[in-house]
Amino acid sequence: MTRAAVPLLIVLCVLVGLSTHTVVNCGDEDDPDICSAVIGFSPLRGALIAFAYEGRGRIALRHGDFKRAVADFDEAIHLNPNRASLYRDRALARRQNGDLELAIEDYDEAIAHDPKLAAPYHQRGLALAATGDLDRAILSYNTAVRLDPSDAQARLDRGLAFLARGQADDARADFSAALALPAGKDGHTREAARARLAELASAEPTQVSAPRR
Repeated sequence: MTRAAVPLLIVLCVLVGLSTHTVVNCGDEDDPDICSAVIGFSPLRGALIAFAYEGRGRIALRHGDFKRAVADFDEAIHLNPNRASLYRDRALARRQNGDLELAIEDYDEAIAHDPKLAAPYHQRGLALAATGDLDRAILSYNTAVRLDPSDAQARLDRGLAFLARGQADDARADFSAALALPAGKDGHTREAARARLAELASAEPTQVSAPRR
């Protein structure tokens, strides 16, 4: 290699490095045009460009453009069909768009690619519960709780499914467990669990003492 070629090689490596960084992280910005530019002009192709579609899809998801998000996640999955997170993101977009059955199929795919992650089981439970399939929803929540016992929201959501199925004791146990766990930054889960326990308590029949003889 000639001495003149060394600086050129260094510049090329820097440009490729910057391009790779932009491809992988374009979704961190809130401007879909950045991802679109990456998709149109990046020299990097194949599975790597799936990150740009994924990034643009996540931006669309944050802005409530669920159809646009699904279309971008479709492209990302076509280019890189082995990433569980892509199926999970598309499932969320489909669920938000009301396509519950398709969302459930995507959660199944996400679980097949990464069966040890609790989140897709929890999210699949939400989609199943929304379809009225409480039995399968509870089974999905069961796995989520087993994989991540510290997830207060999963406990709360399973409790709601139990309550909808008329299993007040099971619901009460889950609400109590959710209340005992860290509820997250906003405290919404803790407050919801407390409110549900109060509703169950107020619905219990009042015990009346038998009159003395």
